[in-house]
Amino acid sequence: MSENIIPLKIPKRILGTVLNSASAGVVPRFGLEYMAIGRNDEVNALLNGLENIADGMGNCRFIIGKYGSGKSFLIGLLRCNALERGFITADTDLSPERRFIGTRGQGVATYRELMKNLASKSSPDGSALSVILTKWFTELQSNIVLKDGIPQNSPQFSSAMESKIIEVTSSLETLVNGFDFASVITMYYNGVKNGDDEKKSSALRWLRGEFSNKLEVRVALGINSIIDDSNWYDYIKLFAVFFRKIGYKGFVVLFDECVNLYKIPHKMSRENNYEKILSMFNDTLQGKAEGLGLIFGGTPQFMEDERRGLYSYDALKSRLTGSRVANSRFKDFMGPVIYLNRLSDDELFALIMRMLSLHKQYYNWQPDVSDQEILSFLQICFNKMGADTMLTPREIIRDFLGVLNIMYQNSGLTFSEIISDSKSLLKSDNTQNDDDLFDLGTIEL
Repeated sequence: MSENIIPLKIPKRILGTVLNSASAGVVPRFGLEYMAIGRNDEVNALLNGLENIADGMGNCRFIIGKYGSGKSFLIGLLRCNALERGFITADTDLSPERRFIGTRGQGVATYRELMKNLASKSSPDGSALSVILTKWFTELQSNIVLKDGIPQNSPQFSSAMESKIIEVTSSLETLVNGFDFASVITMYYNGVKNGDDEKKSSALRWLRGEFSNKLEVRVALGINSIIDDSNWYDYIKLFAVFFRKIGYKGFVVLFDECVNLYKIPHKMSRENNYEKILSMFNDTLQGKAEGLGLIFGGTPQFMEDERRGLYSYDALKSRLTGSRVANSRFKDFMGPVIYLNRLSDDELFALIMRMLSLHKQYYNWQPDVSDQEILSFLQICFNKMGADTMLTPREIIRDFLGVLNIMYQNSGLTFSEIISDSKSLLKSDNTQNDDDLFDLGTIEL
């Protein structure tokens, strides 16, 4: 077989996670860069958005594609890139329990999940808020010692430290809900300085939106506000400003599975959520959300259905409808909506080759699989699709890894034998959508 992929030296833990996740049809939390094929225009457009955020602007994008087309993968890849470039990220999947607005606390539930998944480069797995604050305090202490020349055991050190913290937090007080936010940040530092674990814990709980009533907060912190359904987004904007002031490039917040908003049965509740999206969209593009990037991932139904989707809300439809001069020949990746079409034949072939390379490396084996057998496998995958269905990378990867796993566990079986026996299972309809036709002659081996 002609090997056209440079072997990748990947830590075994990451490689195992990538293969296990891909075999199950889900997107791994990390290691996405090792299986990224295609989508160059889409990725570059999203990376340009990161540059705008780093310059202090807001950015809002909608990634739209069918189930399995790569929305979650692209969102995860953007998350990894943002962390590597010095941004703070937070991500969540929307669900019946997590929306932007709800009658049963679904809005603040979304905020809490975002805080749970808050990540930085040094803490990519989430729950990074305390790590971020501690890192900031450490940097301030180093600057006081090295730049200001004040020893850490000096009587002036503590007041110098408090002055620098107040310098940052006081600049937030003019923003909506900024005074209480700044007060709690200061309380957290005082808890660190005085070894008061209870004060530290209460401050973190407040910042993460975990208090459910104002009386509890008043007793714990002496303030009269909580983060709830009505104001959680204001605190997302506050965090974006705060993160930039303490040295990060910005705050990227990613919402996947937005189709769950489309599924809300009650029109008023749906429209309330769409109105919140409109507010978020306007804030980021009108300069009211400094250093904040918002990414929404959803299906074409979520976007275009004029009865239940975003297009049912006229103010959003007018903003999100693409330019009338853009078409299948002329793509516009600078607009707010990025549509994911299927990967090209060459990209699908390269994707399969990449997964083969990863599987070989992880299990340290040399499966006897020819280029022609891979092409035959792809043809079978395409033949199974109905006329109205798009073959997705998720399905191809899952089925291909399934074949490799069977080969690995049954040394006497060949790739051709397995896919030959599987034809009846894979194949459901010989009719195909013109957009999904697979032409073996177009692949450059």
